[in-house]
Amino acid sequence: MNRERKPRTCPLQRRRNPEENDGLLFKNRLKEARAARGLSQDELATLAGVSRQTISAIETELFSPTARLALRLCMVLEKRFEELFYMERAPEARDCM
Repeated sequence: MNRERKPRTCPLQRRRNPEENDGLLFKNRLKEARAARGLSQDELATLAGVSRQTISAIETELFSPTARLALRLCMVLEKRFEELFYMERAPEARDCM
């Protein structure tokens, strides 16, 4: 089966919600905080009540946690929200021009 590749798009254009297309990216320091506590992804997932795959997806920024999950992660890691999560301006991509 021969599948055609979709053309690359600007990362800012991939967002489902047009209100999120504001040039800001939701970032996190979850991996660093988890490592500082000596926890594996699986251990953190168990403490937070989610799967290891969810923790991995959050750490690699493939998934943005809900507010409830983000706060639960803060509680488990004993961090303030702004210590784990922050917004960053998206770098200008050539594909966006």
